[in-house]
Amino acid sequence: MATEFLMPKLGLTMEEGTITEWFADDGDTVDAGAAVLRIETDKTETDVEAAGSGRLHRLGQVGETFACGERIGWFLDEGEEAPVTVAPAAAASAPAAAAVTAPAPAMATAGSPSTSGGRVMASPLTKRLAKERNIDLRTVRGTGPGGRIVSEDLDGIGPNTSGAAPVPATDTPRPLVAAGAGVPATAAARQLADLLGVDLAAVAPDLQEQRITKESVAIHVRGLLGGAREAVATEQMPPPAAPVLLPATQEPTSVVRLTGIRGTIARRMHESLAQMAQLTLFMDADLDAVVADRESRKSAGPAPSYTDYIIAAAARALREHPLVNSQITNEGVALLPAVHVGMAVALDNGLIVPVIRDTTSLDLTDLSVETSRLAEAARSGSLELPDLEGGTFSVSTLGMFGVDGFTPVINPPNTAILGVGRLRDEVSVGKKGKVFTTKRLTLSLTWDHRAFDGAPAAAFCQTIVDLLGRPSALDE
Repeated sequence: MATEFLMPKLGLTMEEGTITEWFADDGDTVDAGAAVLRIETDKTETDVEAAGSGRLHRLGQVGETFACGERIGWFLDEGEEAPVTVAPAAAASAPAAAAVTAPAPAMATAGSPSTSGGRVMASPLTKRLAKERNIDLRTVRGTGPGGRIVSEDLDGIGPNTSGAAPVPATDTPRPLVAAGAGVPATAAARQLADLLGVDLAAVAPDLQEQRITKESVAIHVRGLLGGAREAVATEQMPPPAAPVLLPATQEPTSVVRLTGIRGTIARRMHESLAQMAQLTLFMDADLDAVVADRESRKSAGPAPSYTDYIIAAAARALREHPLVNSQITNEGVALLPAVHVGMAVALDNGLIVPVIRDTTSLDLTDLSVETSRLAEAARSGSLELPDLEGGTFSVSTLGMFGVDGFTPVINPPNTAILGVGRLRDEVSVGKKGKVFTTKRLTLSLTWDHRAFDGAPAAAFCQTIVDLLGRPSALDE
């Protein structure tokens, strides 16, 4: 019996996934639980295991994006053909007792770029619109990526009535008629646009992603609402202006596409700076006590890293300063009861922030084990989506590159992030002019001034400094 293979939902915030690689060929026999493909979400890449056993019939192609729960393939018994949904018109004329699935018609695979292995390549929104308009998608040529049918391809096409000739498909893609028209859009963007009644042809695409995203639709709607409020006073409604990027001043040696993880970083960091009132303060911390404690632990086995000490201190400071462990909502500044500290890990293609859950419940030894696990998983690409969700505060370290201080950018929806500089020797002068050296580093705290002011930010940072002077407190 055929078993559906659906795009999984691997985390609370996952809405869609893009297929980046198939590990099994079409027609291969696979076992349940075997990794069969790799997908990319807006946060990470992850391997997806087979939901059933049988002969794999692939529907999704590399580069295609599917909403969670959308079918990407089948698991078939030997000799079994992949079922396809009967077109609405055909279903209406079929006997009541007839099965609702049938082998794919020959016309669905003979020369139409909008079909693949008997499957019509179309977004969920497009399929629903086609059903409402009684349009047979097998007669439509798609203009989306890889020939995928998008909702704009249905414009101007009449319904297919029983016995009528199919509406001819055109080989010429329609020109761009407005900002965003003809530009690929994510499934989440189409679903939101459909819910709000937004014409995607009027939405400016995300310049980094080179397609319309859910955020693009939200920005467009906010622009309309803002324009509507302004129109009450000025009797005008100016269209939202899309940002313009200048072309390269030289012929580039290569171009790094702002897609995938790199595109997500670019978009979120830009939005973070644009939507928050971010300020940064710098404070030095003496680490002589931490250095001594770490050397003592080394004699008994593996010792925590200096970053582990700082994460532990930051987590306990968040417990004492709940205003910093917060996010801004429509209701106001929400103080969050659990402390989940994210740590930035540098990758070859960008930055990822795995989350240490319930950080204050871990002593230094347990914290060190967890940070090592997350860092290794991040670099090997084996992080799970739950490892990346729910962070309430972040720590970012550039000390290994010789950096003293910097201005880290807040990871939304957090209201603060802590930057960590290099550990250095500084000359100090004590009583009676005695000269000595101190191990010291600079902490860089960036906070959202909308959530709290400079004095609470400085008090929070000072608590971290005080805790680093008492390493035994980090095991409490």
